[in-house]
Parts: sequence; C-alpha cells; structure tokens
Amino acid sequence: MRPLRDSLLLLARSERLKRMVTSLPVSAGVVRGYVAGETVEEAVEAVAGLAEHGIDATVDRLGEDTVEPEHARATVEAYLALLARLAERGLAEQAEVSVKLTALGLSLPGGGHRVALENARTICRAARNAGTTVTVDMEDHTTTDATLAILRELRQDFPETGAVVQSYLRRTEADCRRLAREGSRVRLCKGAYDEPSDVAFTDPAEVDRSYVRCLRVLFEGGAYPMIATHDPRLVRIAEALAQRHARRPETYEYQMLYGVRPVEQRRLAEAGHRVRVYVPYGEEWYGYLVRRLAERPRNLTLFVTSLISKK
Repeated sequence: MRPLRDSLLLLARSERLKRMVTSLPVSAGVVRGYVAGETVEEAVEAVAGLAEHGIDATVDRLGEDTVEPEHARATVEAYLALLARLAERGLAEQAEVSVKLTALGLSLPGGGHRVALENARTICRAARNAGTTVTVDMEDHTTTDATLAILRELRQDFPETGAVVQSYLRRTEADCRRLAREGSRVRLCKGAYDEPSDVAFTDPAEVDRSYVRCLRVLFEGGAYPMIATHDPRLVRIAEALAQRHARRPETYEYQMLYGVRPVEQRRLAEAGHRVRVYVPYGEEWYGYLVRRLAERPRNLTLFVTSLISKK
C-alpha cells in the first residue's frame, strides 16, 4: 500500500490533474463524502447535522500555502464570517475552528511569521467572543517549528488554543512532552503529508507505536488529549489509557474526519464519550481530498469511477 499512498500524495501536487478534477462540481459523490461543501452555510448545516447526534465539530476552511497577502486576508474574513454564523445559529458551543498557518500568510516573504500570528490572533479573538476556540493545524514538517512557535505566542493571550501533533514524525514524542501540561488541548493524529524517512516513520506499525507513546505522554502529563484516529485498535488503547489514568469523559475527546466511520462516531457519542468531527469546507478541496484517498487507498476506485462518469 505504501507505493500507492506515495503516488497519491504526488498527485496532490499535480496541477494538471487538479485542473481536471476541480472542474467537477463539489457535489460529486466521492468529494461530497469528505467535504461539507464550498460555502459557510453548507459547513454550518453539516455542523448542525452532527449536533443532532450529540457530536461536536471543528471546521476547517480548506486552503494552504498562501503566497498572496490578499488571500490571507480573505481567509481571515472567511473565518470571521463562519464564527459569526455559528454564533447566530447557537452552534458555537458545538463547533470550534481549525486553521492552517500557511493559509494565514506564514509562507509570505519578509514577515510571514508576523502576518500569520496577527491573523491567527484575530481569529482567536473572534472565536472567544463567539464562545468557542481555535485549534492550530499542523502541516508538513518544514513548518513544524514555526507552527509551534506561533502556538506558544497565541497561548499567552489565548491559552485555550489547541495544538496538533503528528505521530509519524520522529520528533513528536518530544513535542508532546513539551505540550503535555494541565488543560493543554492537543490533537494527536497520525499525519497525512509525504515526508522523508529521516524525519518521519514510514512503517505503519512504527507510526502506530509512536501514536501510543505520544498518547501515553499526553495522558500522564495532564493534557486534554484530542484523540484523532479511526483505527479501532487505537481507540481501544485510548480507552484503556483513560481508565488507567482515571480520566473523566470531559477531560479528553475522540476526533474523526467528516464522512469517515460515521457509525463509530455515533457509537462513541452514545457511549458517553465526547466526539468531534473535522468538517472541511471551501473551494480548495483538491489537496485535502487526495490526502484522504492516500490514507484510504481503497476509496480510489470510487473516486476514479466518479471521474469517468462525469466525462
């Protein structure tokens, strides 16, 4: 499966295929299965649907690697509109937002760090005013240090801001030790970028072992773990660790992707666990979709069939 995964991740950077795929409407079946829609209203409706089943959400406006200041500003405005709409619908307690710093200007030449920080602060302030929180997404390994540095600065004024770490990076266990303090919100996921073997584990079993080590560190350190996995075995291990550390249900949560294992999402919620679903929306869905296919290559057949049927 590794060669197929690598090939799919290369396709995520293919401008030619991107142009072909993105000419399809976002309502195409396989895309709609992973992406809530292109508009704020569609994202809010997805959040409302989850809330009916007792499931929370974290909403991500898709897009990254911004190289134009106006694009970064547009991203901020989109998040402000999203937060305002969530508050108007009475959904702020059920939904936070996830932001990628490269979408906020991190990669801009000559001051990208400052621009991304100020843009993130604006979103954090709006989220607090709306009655919810922000989680700063992790991207590829070249941005990890900058992302964690901005997170530290944000937490000076907004300590509720969530962090994200990826268990396939060799450094992550050490990062977890630095992040694992009382109340620190930390999303632990496996990771979905194409990373070199000198910085990331490439064997799935190694990634899983790293995940368990990192999760143990978060529980032991008093953090608020946001356990982002669809792996039934890792869910069982997380449940065992929570019991071992006498964790109450409100001191951790499970997170899953929109459209992935919805039955399991409801099962966990009905069992009394807090469950949060990552809800992506927006026009820049191509790279996100291909990374999801790379995580679950058996979905590729469905995707290709959808493409052919649209020709």
